Order: sequence, then structure tokens, then C-alpha cells
Amino acid sequence: MIEILQVNNKKLLKSFIDFQYNLYANDPNFVPELYISQRDLLNPKKHPFHKHAKVQYFLAKKDNKIVGKLSAHINYSHNEFYGNKEGFFGFFDCINDQEVANALFKTAEDWLKNEGMDTIVGPANFSTNETVALLIDGYDRPPVVMMPYNYPYYRDLIENYGFHKKIDLFAYWIDANVISDRLRDLGKLTEERLIKRGIIIRQINFKTHFKSEVDKVYEIYNKAWSKNDGFVPMTKEEFYYSAKDLAMIAKKDFSYIALDGEKPVGFVVTIPDVNQAFKYMKRGRLLPFGFINLLRHFWKINSCRVILFGIIDEYRKNGIDIVFYTKSLQTAQKRKMFQGEASWILENNVQMNSILESIGGKRYKTYRIFKKSIL
Repeated sequence: MIEILQVNNKKLLKSFIDFQYNLYANDPNFVPELYISQRDLLNPKKHPFHKHAKVQYFLAKKDNKIVGKLSAHINYSHNEFYGNKEGFFGFFDCINDQEVANALFKTAEDWLKNEGMDTIVGPANFSTNETVALLIDGYDRPPVVMMPYNYPYYRDLIENYGFHKKIDLFAYWIDANVISDRLRDLGKLTEERLIKRGIIIRQINFKTHFKSEVDKVYEIYNKAWSKNDGFVPMTKEEFYYSAKDLAMIAKKDFSYIALDGEKPVGFVVTIPDVNQAFKYMKRGRLLPFGFINLLRHFWKINSCRVILFGIIDEYRKNGIDIVFYTKSLQTAQKRKMFQGEASWILENNVQMNSILESIGGKRYKTYRIFKKSIL
């Protein structure tokens, strides 16, 4: 018999977070989420997402053991932006048991339907401003920082319940060693041409000018991403919350902003793949020895991720993107990070997919967002 529990106390919330560590204990590609970050993300008193959302967490028990989990949530900002009644599921983890998965999805579906929603979408933890989608292709390597990971059978569990594809997201692997002289020269010539037009590309300094730099990036972000499927404008509080985390690991020469005079028009942020160090933290804990293991392996990181990229509409197709990528690749070489991931890219973002392929990027992972009517 399967029992579904609402997570309504600290003990059950701890079980909700820890279940993933138990389920993937023997998977060599699994990288544990940092426990304290997950705890804060799920806490309505800590994370600003909850100020415009309603969330419920569920655990599944079978034979007196935790065998699955997921969230059901409503992002009121999303529904206001799109004028729809979509609800979401997220934080889905489950043993390979269709009956357990069905019980979890049915519980989330009923909860959302009772709240007036007519569609369920996911996985989303919680929105496109955090981690989203299910890995459906590319299981031979661990996930990079802030990208999801799951067992291959999850797709069957989701589709067998009645979900179907909404959209795919791509991740590209780039070898910084293969940056050609032609590409390097193209980046240099393009930047010179932009300078003549009054467009300057410089490093972002999060360390000494955090507020003013974040304000500029925030202005670009909501404009540049507004037409992406699933995008929801971030509140300033949410953006600052995320920026503080990124600023802790972002390198000055890995982050660039484009300015037309004083007007911010584009940015790129690349970060070291700290998952290479996180994988050595037992159950995502910093204590008692996780912090030591983290520091020990942090200096061995040899790859990175282009995590944020945005150019406002009227400045696209003029070469800013090429300059961003060539500068990032050259920085990767300098820092001896000779490989990295650019992610995620919507399948219908033809321009960005073409650019990444033109600079030698290889599509190596595919992620999928699903949806289902609950009328």
C-alpha cells in the first residue's frame, strides 16, 4: 500500500531533502545538492520565490519506507505573465515503480486542480529562474553546476502517467583548446567595430561594485529573456538572492557586460563547475568533513559553465554574442579550464544554437519539460 504524506514539519522536510541522497547513493554520476541551499530554497521564510507562490511538498511511503517525493506549486507571477492557469510539479524523485509515481502525480494533480489550475507542467524546481526539466539524453557524464540529473527511467514514469513534451532544452560541450585563430580574430575585429559604434564590452565586477553591477544585469535579464518559453520576470529580491550565490564563485574575468554608452544591453556570466568539488561532500553536508573536501577539490576544477547570457532584442545580430563567447573561451584557456558547458538553450532558439555550433559547441545533453491537462 502506498501512503502519501504532506510535508508539514521539519522532520519530514529533512526526509524530503535526504531522499535524493539515498536514492542515488550508488550512482557515480550523481552530485549531491548542497543541503543548506536546498533547505533554504524550500523554506517560505528564506527564499523570495514563495512571496508570489503557493507550494506543497509530498512524500510517498511504501512498506514503511520513503520511496518518492515531489512538490506541487503555483507560481502566481507566471500565471499573471502568461494569463493562464498552469500549475507545476518539481523536486521529483522516485524509485522505479509506476504505481508510486502515479500516486505522487495524482496527488499533485488533485492539489493543483483544487487550487483552480487546468494544466500541470514540470519538472520545475521552482521555475526557469532555478533548475528545470528532466534529463532525457546524455547520461554518460555528471551534471555541471546548477543543472538537473535523474535516472533514465524517470521519463517512462512521467510519460506513462500521461504527460507529453512541452519543449526541449539543450546543453553544449565546448572545448576551449580548439578555439581557432579565425574565431579569435573574428572576436577581436567585431569588438573593434562595436567600439567604433560606442558599444563597450567590459568585465563585470561583482566583488567591489555588487549592487550597481547587479542592477545593470537585472535590467538586461528581464528584457533579454522575456520571449523565452516559460520565462517569468524575476523580482529584484529574487535576482539579488541568486546573484549573491553566483557572486561567491563567479570570476571577474569570466563575466562581461556590454554597454551602449551608459545603457546596459547584454551580459554573460560563466562560473567554475563547482559540482566537481560538490561530488565529494557526503549527503550534501558541509559538516563535519564536507567543507574540507570541498576546499581540497575546489582548486582542481578544470571546467566551467556559461550560466547566464542575455542580449536585448535591438542589439542582437551585431556580434556582441561572438565577442562574449571568444572572451569567455580565452579566459577558460588562461585559467586552464579547457572545457565547459553552455546551457541551457531552448530548442527553438535558432540563433543561439547556431552560434554555439559555429564556435565548435557539441550538443551533448537534452532536457525536457512536460505538461498535462488536468481538466
